[in-house]
Formats: sequence, C-alpha cells, structure tokens
Amino acid sequence: MAGVDYRLMRSRFLLLVLAFAPLLLSQTASGQPPPERVRVPTSYANVHMAASSGAEVLVLVPRGTILTVLARDKEWIQVRLTPELRKSGMVMRWYKNEDQGWMHDSTVEVV
Repeated sequence: MAGVDYRLMRSRFLLLVLAFAPLLLSQTASGQPPPERVRVPTSYANVHMAASSGAEVLVLVPRGTILTVLARDKEWIQVRLTPELRKSGMVMRWYKNEDQGWMHDSTVEVV
C-alpha cells in the first residue's frame, strides 16, 4: 500500500489505547461487578434477623435509605446494616451489634 503512513496510524492507535486505558483497567482491576444496592421506597421497611417474616425485626429502615446487598435467598435479600441506621432507623432489637439483616424483596427497589 503506497502512501500509507504506518507511524501515524500507530501513534493514533496508541493515543486511543491510552485514552481508554483507565476505563478498561477499572473494570478488570477488581474482577467483580460493583455490589448491588437497593432503596427503601416506602415509609419504613423491616430488616429481619433471618430470611423469614416470622424472624425478629432488628430495625425499621426509613424511606430513601440505600443499602448494599450481600446475598439473596429466593425472595429475601441480605443487606449490610450501617452504624448510621442506628441514628436514622428505628432500632427494634440489637443483639450483638449485627451488621447485616434480611429484607423481603417487595420492600425495596434496585438502585
């Protein structure tokens, strides 16, 4: 191919790689997708000690609270409980300083 400047093509390719490198590295560095998060859309939602509506309620989480999902068990979602919930939520029972609990998936919406 006459008239093709391979040095110019190479330099443009390298600029593209450098421009998109941070995006590529951020996705592959952790190797895991970001954790799923949910929001309470109603006035309050119960966080139970176990994945059952009969399990003891640990805290009532107020509307707008965003929680990190740790696990799922059918229609139940295990969430991380933050120290801030002690200030904003209505603590019903705090046994051993639990940092996780279970919510029914009908009481939250995915963020």
